[in-house]
Amino acid sequence: MSNLATAEAMIAAYNTQDVDIYVSYMTDEASEANYRGDVVREGKEGTRNGLAAAFAKWPQNHAEIVDRQAIGDYVIFREHVTRGPATDGSDLVEPFDVVAVYSFEGDKCSRVEFIR
Repeated sequence: MSNLATAEAMIAAYNTQDVDIYVSYMTDEASEANYRGDVVREGKEGTRNGLAAAFAKWPQNHAEIVDRQAIGDYVIFREHVTRGPATDGSDLVEPFDVVAVYSFEGDKCSRVEFIR
């Protein structure tokens, strides 16, 4: 599977809120982070737990890939994200766009960085 196909499969798993499939495409030490900044989810387990909590809060969460590009060991998506109502009663999050940079080591994703 190409890196582009792997990143697309990650988004498909994200949209069905299947955290186990999502993290199966990642290295054990993978992380999700703000671009050039703080890590928000560390390792497969940290990513699994963080996404599970987000999906519990926003069960209608969805990311649409608006644009995609693969360059070497990187895949870059522009994504349009909608959250829907939160289960905890917090304010509705307005839909937003994000650029996600997926870094690969071999056939696994080692890091996802978000530019928002």
